[in-house]
Amino acid sequence: MAQVKVYYDQVGNTLTVWFDDPQKEYVCEETGEEIILMKDEVGQVIGFEKLNYVLPKSEKMRVAFETMTV
Repeated sequence: MAQVKVYYDQVGNTLTVWFDDPQKEYVCEETGEEIILMKDEVGQVIGFEKLNYVLPKSEKMRVAFETMTV
């Protein structure tokens, strides 16, 4: 079963999402829109990080997923 890991750092104001094992990270690429893509050795995106992400204190983080059958 695939897992998606979501981390919110309130101190660093970052939101990090991993689609695969973070240990497979080989290179990072900044998109120029305050988003960093983490890629594996073959260039596949395995996660991303949103910089300067601030969740208002009055809100709780909720994560929803939708899957598609191909």
